[in-house]
Amino acid sequence: MTRPVTITVARLDGPAAEQAEADFTLVYADAFAEPPHCETADDVAAAFRRFRSRTPNRTFRAALARTTDGTPVGMAYGWPLGPQTDWWDRLTQPVPDAMRREDGHRTFGLLELAVRLPWRGHGIARRLHQTLLDGIDAERVLLNVHPASEAAQAAYRSWGYRKIGEARPGVGAALHDVLVLDLRRTAA
Repeated sequence: MTRPVTITVARLDGPAAEQAEADFTLVYADAFAEPPHCETADDVAAAFRRFRSRTPNRTFRAALARTTDGTPVGMAYGWPLGPQTDWWDRLTQPVPDAMRREDGHRTFGLLELAVRLPWRGHGIARRLHQTLLDGIDAERVLLNVHPASEAAQAAYRSWGYRKIGEARPGVGAALHDVLVLDLRRTAA
């Protein structure tokens, strides 16, 4: 009989996440290599140039899931959106100005959340999500998700996210659904 593997999930600030970049990269490359993402080595390298540019920000936070032997199995990271964010500009249809208003505290942008295939279906994504968001001072969480990522879509819906539009998160990127989680409503 095989003993179940224990998974630990730790929250990290920017400097700690930077020290664990290899673990984040491994999870990202593994999780996003498959359809519908089909990320290449160049895509992964570009993602982690952006990652390194954000980790020095004092508001950056991350969560990393590992097995007891230290194998990285899942990760999540993001930061609060500042007043100059272009996230809202990427939507294909504009949203009201009241929704777009950012002050560096109102909205937490969840940039990445991924679990490697062999460890999916065990609640690790939920634990990463909870660990990442625990104690944040934000009204809501905003993220982009590929519409063909059925498992991710189902998880986000079950956690209370709702679709508010569609966007291309980067130049040449596929159209993604933009989801928001109202933390005030989930706390009530």
